[in-house]
Amino acid sequence: MSFIHDDFILQTDTAKRLYHEVAKDNPIIDYHCHLPPEDVAQDRRFRNIADIWLGGDHYKWRALRTNGVDEKLITGDADDYDKFMAWCKTVPATLRNPLYHWSHLELVRYFGIDDLISEKTAPAIWEKANTLLAQDDFSANGILKKFDVKVVCTTDDPTDTLEHHVAAAKDPNVTTGMYPTFRPDKALKIADTANFNTWCDKLAEVSGIDTGSFSGLKDALKQRHDFFHSLGGRLSDHGLEKCFCDFVDDATAASIFDAARSGKSVTSEQADQFASTLMVYFGQLDSEKGWTKQLHVGAMRNNNTRLFNQIGPDTGFDSIGDYPQGVALSRYLDRLDMDDTLPKVVIYNLNPSDNYLMGTMIGNFQDGSIAGKIQFGSGWWFLDQKEAMELQMNTLSNLGLLSKFVGMLTDSRSFLSYPRHEYFRRILCNLIGNDVEQGLIPNDWDLYAPMVKDICYNNAANFFGFEIPS
Repeated sequence: MSFIHDDFILQTDTAKRLYHEVAKDNPIIDYHCHLPPEDVAQDRRFRNIADIWLGGDHYKWRALRTNGVDEKLITGDADDYDKFMAWCKTVPATLRNPLYHWSHLELVRYFGIDDLISEKTAPAIWEKANTLLAQDDFSANGILKKFDVKVVCTTDDPTDTLEHHVAAAKDPNVTTGMYPTFRPDKALKIADTANFNTWCDKLAEVSGIDTGSFSGLKDALKQRHDFFHSLGGRLSDHGLEKCFCDFVDDATAASIFDAARSGKSVTSEQADQFASTLMVYFGQLDSEKGWTKQLHVGAMRNNNTRLFNQIGPDTGFDSIGDYPQGVALSRYLDRLDMDDTLPKVVIYNLNPSDNYLMGTMIGNFQDGSIAGKIQFGSGWWFLDQKEAMELQMNTLSNLGLLSKFVGMLTDSRSFLSYPRHEYFRRILCNLIGNDVEQGLIPNDWDLYAPMVKDICYNNAANFFGFEIPS
């Protein structure tokens, strides 16, 4: 039997039936990812399997470094085949790491290759995969069609022109709805005065609004928020160590802004006050349009200074942080709720020790207006693997309503990541199937099968308000 067989992960007859009859063939709504929009708009072709399999994948890069592979064969200028061989030599060392599952799922689902990955099998994998990659259905849009991806939400700065989203929307060959996500993290980083001012100038250029004042900054951000909306964007996103909750009035925020724009230094306390004020404003913008706000909290980024300076951000030197989350998150959500401007929210937690905190926090701000208005998001980053996804779903089940969960996303820069939806669906079906066979859930197909289908697709389709291509 092949390692990735039809019943991979599925331990009971009920789990197998749920997956094959209910979960397997649902379309995909990838409501948060980091795919380059130009790759979709230009229908990127990949020169070989190393290009599509290893490029930008910092999960694999971390494993390669841990296995003693030189950086030249990871992010350096080594030959693609040599990089590919380095990864194939590393895969056997990843046993019990989710990379072992993901890598084999990727080979089977994209290339029909069910060999175990190793130095020995690498040459044949290279030849077969590269032959297939030359075919039309292995372009960026060919892959999206193959996996029935209805919606892709990219992650975009307010200063991005979104030209590729415009082009893709006009191209009849792009059958997936590609929508921008408003990610204004740079607007919060006022303590880095030089880079903040450069960013404000770029915002002024792209919006056509003078950002020399705080009111001008807000107007420019609203103009970009409106533009994102006009192109189908229905989500914002914030990558935070923890929420900002040191609220001040606009006059105080404006004085901090004026100091930064004149080149003066800003204290950490002032930076927090400024960011807190803007985060309230961003909540108001989202609420006005019926958007969903995503909060990614808890990452400790760029830990390795030497390699950050050498290679740059998003290259595999981040980790789980142990920041205090509860008070700040509560105050931020409460501030928006008091003003009746709390939008739909998805909270992604990176520290599993905070799971029960998050599971109870979302219940504080459900108001009956929208089912599952405040979501405990799927396992994120280091937690998008079997154990942690089960922990997240168990937490949500115990403290909230799993039935209203909006399900999985890729959070990926790679076009080879769509089997992660399959991985999630198998884990979900195994969880529910095991409960049924242990007598923890009534053995009533009409009770639990619709819930599985909702989590796999319907909840996301209904919750976010996207225009979903037919």
